[in-house]
Amino acid sequence: MDTLWLWGGFNLFVLGMLALDLGVFHRHSHAVTVKEATVWSMVWIALAMLFNAGIFLFWDKIVPDSTYTSGEAALAFFTGYLIEKSLSVDNIFVFVLIFTFF
Repeated sequence: MDTLWLWGGFNLFVLGMLALDLGVFHRHSHAVTVKEATVWSMVWIALAMLFNAGIFLFWDKIVPDSTYTSGEAALAFFTGYLIEKSLSVDNIFVFVLIFTFF
C-alpha cells in the first residue's frame, strides 16, 4: 500500500508522455525521416535509462524489504529492456521480409 502513489505517478507519467507524443509532437501526419526516427528513438531510450537510473538510486528506499539490491533490480530492468528492444527490431526485420515478398 505504501507504493500505491508510485504506481499512480508512474501510470500518469506514461499516459502524459503518450498524450504529449501523439497529441502535440505528432498531431499532423507526415513522412518520417531517418533523422527524425533516430532522434525520437534516442529520446525514448534516454527516458528508459533515466528510469533505470531511478531504480538504481531509489530501489532500497522504495522497496526496503525486497530480496533484490538496487543494482540487481536495475540490472534486471536493463536486461528486460534490451531483450524487448531486440525482439522489436527482430519483428521489424520479419515485417520487412514479408512486405518485400508481397
